Amino acid sequence: MATEVGMSQTAISRIWRAFGLKPHQSEDFKLSPDPQFIDKVRDVVGLYVNPPDGAVVLCVDEKTQIQALDRTAPILPLMPGVAERRTHDYVRNGTTNLYAALNVASGQVIADMTPRHRAEEFRKFLNLIDKNVPTDLDVHIVLDNVSTHKTPSIQRWLQRHPRFTFHFTPTYSSWMNLVERWFAELTNKWLRRGTHHSVSDLIASIRTWTANWNDNPQPFVWHKTADEILDNLATYIDRIPDSGH
Repeated sequence: MATEVGMSQTAISRIWRAFGLKPHQSEDFKLSPDPQFIDKVRDVVGLYVNPPDGAVVLCVDEKTQIQALDRTAPILPLMPGVAERRTHDYVRNGTTNLYAALNVASGQVIADMTPRHRAEEFRKFLNLIDKNVPTDLDVHIVLDNVSTHKTPSIQRWLQRHPRFTFHFTPTYSSWMNLVERWFAELTNKWLRRGTHHSVSDLIASIRTWTANWNDNPQPFVWHKTADEILDNLATYIDRIPDSGH
């Protein structure tokens, strides 16, 4: 840019810093085509900022196909002036599927792992939630639109358990499900730095992380109102040529 406009590189850098411009960075975004987007945003955000009395709000999702990865050589620990180092290549030792329900108020997590990812496993996880939540509380569950959450067997289960209510996030809006924040913590602080020689080793490792988390849970606090989210979205749409909005 300095060459193009006939200015010094120092001047260009100064201008970028003054206006907070970072051309070396880029981010992705995807607009939801959900026709009920506004209603779902208001519904989910309402649960976060103004939860109903006599009820628990749980964010539920699955982290599928977690791989038990073993490095081809031992990890070299960090040393003064030297970062932790691990081999680029690894050995795959199988996978597991993690189901998790994050209590929005307390930060506590109910978790289970299964070898398969079907409606049957999801129904069993709902039974686990039902067992762990006091019977005098209603249960509001925030979850995404994956097909295993909407099968006839799940609908029948909901009819047999009237204290449960599902609240679906808009399509392509996993960022609205707070349990995704917990999955990110698990991945960045535990799985990515771990070595697992088998699936059973991976399962035991995840159970250890979950138990340690529940010993000192950290709730994720939702700050933005529904109106702020919708206003930000409107700003993005205004900047997109031929968006049709």
